[in-house]
Amino acid sequence: MKKFIKFNLIVLVLLSFGSTFAQQLPQFTQYMYNTISINPAYAGSRETLSLVGLHRSQWVGIQGGPTTQTFSIHTPLSNEKVGLGLSFIRDELGYENFSYVYGDFSYTIQVGVETKLAFGLKGGITHYSLDQELLTDPSVMEDLYFNDVSNRLSPNFGAGAYLHTNKWYVGLSAPRILNTDYNKSQNGQIDYVSAERVSYYLTGGYVFNISELTKFKPAFMVKATNGAPISYDLTANFLFNEKFWLGGAYRFNESAGAFGAIADFQVSNSLRIGYAYEHPISDIRPYSSGTHEVLLMYEILKSKRIKSPRYF
Repeated sequence: MKKFIKFNLIVLVLLSFGSTFAQQLPQFTQYMYNTISINPAYAGSRETLSLVGLHRSQWVGIQGGPTTQTFSIHTPLSNEKVGLGLSFIRDELGYENFSYVYGDFSYTIQVGVETKLAFGLKGGITHYSLDQELLTDPSVMEDLYFNDVSNRLSPNFGAGAYLHTNKWYVGLSAPRILNTDYNKSQNGQIDYVSAERVSYYLTGGYVFNISELTKFKPAFMVKATNGAPISYDLTANFLFNEKFWLGGAYRFNESAGAFGAIADFQVSNSLRIGYAYEHPISDIRPYSSGTHEVLLMYEILKSKRIKSPRYF
């Protein structure tokens, strides 16, 4: 048991504080329905008021495994060219805690008969803290020394572009443009490595009509972060009778990976429920039973809503 607890601590410390790791925005299996968290140009693209909540429990079975909660709301304005949004993310990674509160603005232009191009800006505050349990634990302090870094507020901003029709989309964004070092003490000394680095996201997807009642939607996300390996997310979902999504997911980079399953159900025209499961294929696999993710989406529909359903 002591060996297992020690392993948990080592893994979490390496992931949180190791010099080869840069703090990134949390990852999601159902990223295609939570796009506003990484791309401000997505704000208002669903052509109605959209609310999305998500909970993710990663590496279940490992004490202190990462957990993430997100909530976002976005809508087009009356002229439909301007979209506004607000997103909140709470990410707990080992003994580190990150809270993101960001506003989003988008402007959309018509570039084709069915094609729209949106540009977006994102701005807000990131709050960073360390658990008191870590700061006051004598056994930890023997090996690690943390100075006055346990409570920081840092402003940041991002930008993105989103090209889409009702059948496909391509997005490019950098949701956090400023580099932020959370490890500097008040005297400027660096005690350990923990930094928020610039991440670039390339996303895309397409909806194929297989039959009158069945559609197929592959999607991808490529994430490049300064100081971290490039990450690739691939998903493929089937939609049955415009009600039920079922598919799989695969994530990989040079050092880790995971595969999983996704199921989404359109309970009503306004409400969607989604669930995703991931199983790691890295060295952490023997110690974790996997990752669980639950998504809720609610949209306030109007009579002048889009003529065709939104698939992303």
